[in-house]
Amino acid sequence: MRDIVMQPETRTRYPGPITEAKKHSHRLVEKGFATDEALAQVLDRYPTELFDINLYDYDDEGQVSLRTGARGKLSGDKLLEAIQAGRLWVNLRNAEKGCPELWAASMAEFANIQAAYPGMRAVTNAGQLIISSPVAKVPYHFDAAGVVLFHLRGRKRIFVYPGDERHLPERNMEQVVARQTTEELPYVRAFETDAQVVDLEPGEALTWPLYAPHRVDNLDKFCVSLSMDFQTWGSRFRNGALYTNAVIRSRGGRPRFTDGMSEPELAARWAASLALKRVGGLKSKLSDFQRDFEPEIGVADGAGALRG
Repeated sequence: MRDIVMQPETRTRYPGPITEAKKHSHRLVEKGFATDEALAQVLDRYPTELFDINLYDYDDEGQVSLRTGARGKLSGDKLLEAIQAGRLWVNLRNAEKGCPELWAASMAEFANIQAAYPGMRAVTNAGQLIISSPVAKVPYHFDAAGVVLFHLRGRKRIFVYPGDERHLPERNMEQVVARQTTEELPYVRAFETDAQVVDLEPGEALTWPLYAPHRVDNLDKFCVSLSMDFQTWGSRFRNGALYTNAVIRSRGGRPRFTDGMSEPELAARWAASLALKRVGGLKSKLSDFQRDFEPEIGVADGAGALRG
């Protein structure tokens, strides 16, 4: 583990029991969830509509472009082979439904981790199983939830950045929460001097502060992780306030940043967000991605032509 140390209070402007990136142990690996055989079976039975297959490219300044793929018709073992030989990042959404045995075991591990943070009480949990190629990378982004990343196979390097306005502009957060854009954030290479850098091995889990921007590099090995999102009432209130602010801003208003709001004000904006969503306050712009490849064995990056 390699850390660039900053004082915990400087790493985020959003309150919460998790103040810096920290590793925890878990026992999921020994249960056999990440073997080739187990993964092939999961890929065979997983609902096609819950696959996100991404291919990221980066320029010299670290700016990212994204291609999105379709599931295709490969069998589970062949799809796994294409991922292992390519440069793909595959997210299997709704892991709580798609792989219930793994999910049940991970919830037991989550309970142990939650107990390490006094005052942390998740009210909802959801997740995705991440199966990714050697040397694949995920760009600089944030999650609108708390996260525990359970690592099962391979080696990852996670870069966690401060959650201040420079690294995490609230206007961008509003756009993500309101589903006007994907989770990626504006990135400059100068941010690297501020990163807390953690290498993650199988059997380790990582937590980081709520909303903290981060990016992920696989370290030359095929990787498998379970990313578990969780919401507390505090994060629910803030997400609702961010959504309400996005609607206000879209209509020419200039809302105050949420980090200057009291808890009752955040709760009131959350309640407003529920009403705004019912009447279609902002229509999602993420409902339909153009998919331009499907996994294939023996082609560059594991990304072959769509076959329809």
